[in-house]
Amino acid sequence: MSFGATARCRSSSGRPGTNLNEIIAGTWDGYIDKWADAARDFGHPLIVVFGVEMNGTWFPWSGAYYGRHEWDRERNNWRGPETFRTAYRHVVDRVRARGATNVKWMFHTNNYPYPYETWNCAAAYYPGSDYVDWLGLSVYGQQFKDEPNPDIPSLVDWPYEEMCRLDPKKPIMIAEWATGEFPHSTAGGGLGKADWIKEGLKLFRTRYPRIKAAVYWHERWQNADGSYSNLRVNSSVESLDAYREGVANPNWLGNLILRALPKSK
Repeated sequence: MSFGATARCRSSSGRPGTNLNEIIAGTWDGYIDKWADAARDFGHPLIVVFGVEMNGTWFPWSGAYYGRHEWDRERNNWRGPETFRTAYRHVVDRVRARGATNVKWMFHTNNYPYPYETWNCAAAYYPGSDYVDWLGLSVYGQQFKDEPNPDIPSLVDWPYEEMCRLDPKKPIMIAEWATGEFPHSTAGGGLGKADWIKEGLKLFRTRYPRIKAAVYWHERWQNADGSYSNLRVNSSVESLDAYREGVANPNWLGNLILRALPKSK
């Protein structure tokens, strides 16, 4: 059994002014087709996420902004999540129609929904196994100095079970995970960053058998009060050493190896 582990910096490339209803209506079909052609011509396997962390409120494609409390009797689902599912399927169908069979699609939620309500659960957003190759989770520890650093099981156990219920066989990726380096934290308690990274890289491969990849979110930002949230994997020598030691385990691979889907005739 092999796993993929890597570190990256995620950047936003959102397109201002777009929304799920415009996607469903075909407003962005030309853009989607152009992107699909480029992905197809690239020719190598890709994992692509549409609408990351839709069960939060920090992105414009969240179900919270599309009638979250309205029940769609015709489709037997909450209207906000159903709008997301329809847009997701629209994008995937168009990309596949352009012959981009090298694209594998990931359904990527935040580990816990926000707000934590029935309408906002992962199952309400799931577009169906025919539209998903990977299941993904974002898992963050301490992001600000005045909050605790939860341990990995408290962040992953229940969300992992929720993902497993969506499909019995799809591989799961910890698509984003990180915690901050706060030497002068006022929160107290919890593991330090180095120990938290060690715990994550160990438990991802031993406690959760369907986790097959983990991507560390390598980022640092300045807060309004002038302090910094340093989630970078090399925020300290101890943090970097813990990461290097963890991924040195032979069950982790430096580069994720994917098998391309057969080209459509």
